[in-house]
Amino acid sequence: MAQEPGPRGPEDRGDQMGSAQGHGEGRGSAGICPEHALELGWFCCAERRLVCAQCWSQGSCRGHCVRRLAEEATERRNKIVDQCETLQLQSAVTAKYVAEVLPEKKQHVVSAASSAREVLIQRLNLVRNVCESEEQRLLEVVHTEEERAHQNILTQQVHWTESQRKLDALRTYLVAMITATDDHSLVQAEEEIYERLEEAEGILKPQESEKLNFNLQCIQSPLISRLWAAAVLCWNSDDIHIDEKTVSPLLTLSEDKKTLTFTPKKLRSDPDGPERFDHWPNALAEESFHKGIHAWRVSVANSGAYKLGISYKSLQRKGTGPEARLGYNPFSWVFSRYDKEFQFSHDNCHRTVDLLKSPMEIGVLVDLDAGELLFYDPESCVVLHTHHENFTAPIYPTLAVADQSIYLMH
Repeated sequence: MAQEPGPRGPEDRGDQMGSAQGHGEGRGSAGICPEHALELGWFCCAERRLVCAQCWSQGSCRGHCVRRLAEEATERRNKIVDQCETLQLQSAVTAKYVAEVLPEKKQHVVSAASSAREVLIQRLNLVRNVCESEEQRLLEVVHTEEERAHQNILTQQVHWTESQRKLDALRTYLVAMITATDDHSLVQAEEEIYERLEEAEGILKPQESEKLNFNLQCIQSPLISRLWAAAVLCWNSDDIHIDEKTVSPLLTLSEDKKTLTFTPKKLRSDPDGPERFDHWPNALAEESFHKGIHAWRVSVANSGAYKLGISYKSLQRKGTGPEARLGYNPFSWVFSRYDKEFQFSHDNCHRTVDLLKSPMEIGVLVDLDAGELLFYDPESCVVLHTHHENFTAPIYPTLAVADQSIYLMH
């Protein structure tokens, strides 16, 4: 505890020096004050340094709280002892942790990893078995469809071959009647000729029939579609950028060419650029595709009114008519949201899509070789809509937004 020392005079210097020598014999000299040449036997609590008696009585530490050096040292030794005890306890805890806890943790990790492997293998085996079963089922469906179409073609071939034979025979008969028959016989054969012609009228002309085509819809499988969409979006997504030259004056484009934001007032000074949409809030991507499989993801969480899909470059850019409105012409295919209504639109045909919740993001997948366009919700693993089309020109990713913003993900 800090205390005020009693008054001392010059006559006490001998005692102080003797005391200093006594301490020097035990723990070493406390040192001499360079200012007063007295023993540094005191500790100034205010300045946190050693001082002599004259420093606190007449010098710079006058009026400060001081205490004897021995007391300060004893307190510090006690603190160090406490710290040593704390370190000893901490060391003991650490040693126990190293000797007991970590080996036990290691054993638990080995056991947990082994269980995780078993679970993973079981699940993947189940997925593999389901996929193999679905593969076998679909291959059988394809074989059955092929046999059906082939059998119909054979049936038609027999039927029309026989019809051709009858027509050829009738033609031969008629040619013979007009070239090798006299007038009397020709006139008398009127009824026979009429009956033969009436028979020919019953032979219809061949008509195109879907029964003779292979039905590609037979391979449609919700399971395969979901797995395929998830795999393509995870491993084969394209890095799409919006073409600034096409962006409507009602939209602003971010610097990275990924985000479109709707603004009710036209902001651009060049709305009449040949590639720019001048009325509908549309935009096309810079990238175009003419073959292969392509996919991209669009975040739509912030918007209640948007369209996304694909279009041809020939899509009209000017005017208020359907030619420039996404989904209202033969050149665009889009999935759209307006408030809480969702639909797929193409060539002014609109199909409502019933959803339990609004998607936060939507994946767009297009297989140009197979002629398939698919919209997918990655979060819920739901195929929103599938459309089949024989695309005849390169397609461009297409976006529109009329509420807040949407952006291309990568």
